[in-house]
Amino acid sequence: MTNIRSRMTTWLGRRYLANIRKKGFDLSNAALLPDSTLMPLRRTGLDPVADLGELREREPVSKLSVPLGMNVWLVTGYEEAKAVLGRTKGFSNDFTNLIGNAGVTEGQHPGGLGFSDPPVHTRLRRLLTPEFTMRRLARLTPRIHEIVDDRLDEMARTPGPVDLVQTFALPIPSLVICELLGVPYEDREDFQRLGTTRFDLFAGAGASFGAISESLSYLRDIVKKQRENPGDGLLGMLIKQHGDAIDDEELTGLADGVLTGGLETTASMLALGTLVLLQNPDHFTAVRDDDKAVGPCVEELLRYLTVVQVAFPRFAREDMEIAGTRISAGDVVLCSLSGADRDASIGPRMDTFDPARPSSSHIAFGHGIHRCIGAELARMELCAAYPALLRRFPDMSLAVPAEELAFRKYSAVFGVDSLPVRLG
Repeated sequence: MTNIRSRMTTWLGRRYLANIRKKGFDLSNAALLPDSTLMPLRRTGLDPVADLGELREREPVSKLSVPLGMNVWLVTGYEEAKAVLGRTKGFSNDFTNLIGNAGVTEGQHPGGLGFSDPPVHTRLRRLLTPEFTMRRLARLTPRIHEIVDDRLDEMARTPGPVDLVQTFALPIPSLVICELLGVPYEDREDFQRLGTTRFDLFAGAGASFGAISESLSYLRDIVKKQRENPGDGLLGMLIKQHGDAIDDEELTGLADGVLTGGLETTASMLALGTLVLLQNPDHFTAVRDDDKAVGPCVEELLRYLTVVQVAFPRFAREDMEIAGTRISAGDVVLCSLSGADRDASIGPRMDTFDPARPSSSHIAFGHGIHRCIGAELARMELCAAYPALLRRFPDMSLAVPAEELAFRKYSAVFGVDSLPVRLG
């Protein structure tokens, strides 16, 4: 029974496959999910498992085998995924579709953009978008470089091999988010913990929802302080510009979205992207020595890795057809971003890492109205961090054989637990 509950409380089980019927999805009565259901979250090294590509070629919209007679569809084709992600009126993203009888209280509702529908989503995104323009984000550029340089200095002072995840990949987005939101830097460890605990696939649904509740409670306190004395960060600026037009719960949800959307994902990209470059010496050298190579390399790393493996679930509001497949109202539709970004329809040899390939419109940040609003901030961090790291430590190498690295299993956000490197 323990093993059954553990597997059932993977990310897919607890967040994506919740029954949207009025009675909800009772985890205590759920059966073990078959491996085929978890296949979109599995990888072989850095690559999605071969079964995912084979399924995409054979059936880009396929039905997943899940318990209790639920209708859950997996979309693996690129055009098919864009069709779903870009379809606003036919689908709902609302978090309440996931709650059911899982014991989630109102205080555990994360709100924000990812789990809201228009018109709420439209209003909040309109308020938030100006703060994520390149002009507005440019103010963070000097601070991002300072954060990167500080981490490199700390790494240089560390004797022997260092863990790139703990010393570099996690602290950088954590500190950038503190800077963006306007919260104390000394809270970065809490930020890391709160932002990643909900992705702990084997801690159970209660732990995941508990982490959401804890982070929301913490952020409510930050919002309250900002309301009393607005600063120059994102929260303070929203309060100054919009006052009571945006309430504290909405601000908390937006802050939580920035935390969870910008920490785990960027940290994974920094660690895994560095690993890819270590395994590709020519591209390592190009990023180190040629500023013009950085941008194309970052875009290809985003596509190739697509660390957010499956998009937020879509709940069909009406009967519809996607690529000839009939979807009924009430069905759950999951889009495999990692599968779609390897689709041969968008270019040749998409299973390989090739920064020289013609740029393609990858969906690593999603697509449509729910496309990641922090995409440009993530690009800024990656474009600053990769070349600085490689220039500071040009002889860096893995401290353990690549096959010994512990990649995450069944994870919505793919990553590596530790990346030991010798700095040279």
